Amino acid sequence: MEHTVTALPAERRPGRPFDPPAELIDARRHGPISRYVFPDGHRGWLVTGYDLVRAVLADPRFSSRKEFMIHHPFIDYSGMEAPPASPGEFILMDDPQHSRYRKPLMGKFTVRRMRLLTERIEQITAEHLDAMEKAGPPADLVTAFAKPIPAIVICELLGVPYEDRGSFQEHIDSFLNGETDEETLITAYTATQDYLAELVAAKRADPTDDVLSDLTDSDLTDEELRGMSLILLAAGLDTTANMLALGTFALLRNPGQLAALRADPALTDRAVEELLRYLSVAKMFMRTALEDVELGGRTIEAGTTVVLSNHTANRDPERFTDPHVLDLRREEGGHVAFGHGVHQCLGQQLARVEMRVAFPALVGRFPTLRLAVPAEEVALRPEIADIFGVRSLPVTWDA
Repeated sequence: MEHTVTALPAERRPGRPFDPPAELIDARRHGPISRYVFPDGHRGWLVTGYDLVRAVLADPRFSSRKEFMIHHPFIDYSGMEAPPASPGEFILMDDPQHSRYRKPLMGKFTVRRMRLLTERIEQITAEHLDAMEKAGPPADLVTAFAKPIPAIVICELLGVPYEDRGSFQEHIDSFLNGETDEETLITAYTATQDYLAELVAAKRADPTDDVLSDLTDSDLTDEELRGMSLILLAAGLDTTANMLALGTFALLRNPGQLAALRADPALTDRAVEELLRYLSVAKMFMRTALEDVELGGRTIEAGTTVVLSNHTANRDPERFTDPHVLDLRREEGGHVAFGHGVHQCLGQQLARVEMRVAFPALVGRFPTLRLAVPAEEVALRPEIADIFGVRSLPVTWDA
């Protein structure tokens, strides 16, 4: 029988902050694909199985175009139209437009280039650990560690002046945290767009040693560069920041795994991949069928919206042994935390380098690091947020 999900859950199970909501796990038990009734009444699909999520992400018959995303999985936007993505906002486009913007960036985010940044990331990390240690316990790991490290790195890559980073990060957080009212969200988005327009103009007039300046020496317009910068900054700030904070929370709640990482730094690469799989902070993607497509024994009709549940795909028992267990020695790879196909995360190698530096540095510097509040009091981001994480993470240690 066809399983139907009538509403996506608004919160996670008490005491299980790292697991997908129970309703999604239940949907996966019924099969890798379920009917989903959107808040506006649209009858679409929810894909929870690993193989089918990868299949959709790799299939050009499923579109990423913003103007097709008129059915929101959490909110009823009946009667409203979705405009096309602004120039440069390539993650909300299909080829050939998508490739026009992505290709000039691919050489800027290679594995080799990102590894060359390791020394600078180590320096930034050490500076923030020094500041935490000097201030003494307790500390909010989000503001003291998790947010500033990726913020500084991505801003330096794009050439955002140091003095502008604080307000810029605040604006980005306003339209990504899932809790901002509409007026504040619009204000923050407009301020960010205005700032980026000024930054692009400044780089054209006086190029410096950064990615944005390099891109001004191309046929891309100022408007296109502004849109590309917005995507890179938003992704570079929010995803890694939430991985660092939520990842630390997960390690503190799994002391055996934390001890293993602390004892064996060689475990770091595998630990990062397992935390990416286990947490899946970019928990959902959406696609729209451009034509009728057969998927998992179902016909996805043209114009139908499909919700892809990354976090249940990464917990699929048909793909991963004991999927709900955090195992830093896990040998099974191939998670979809960074997506899959042509839209796979452009900055994934940068995120990996940041996590490979930050996690062992943090747990090595503070051997007695622990939560400063009961685990159930750690404030989580709402499920409606595009990126899952914690609002704050109070920690303490023996000074």
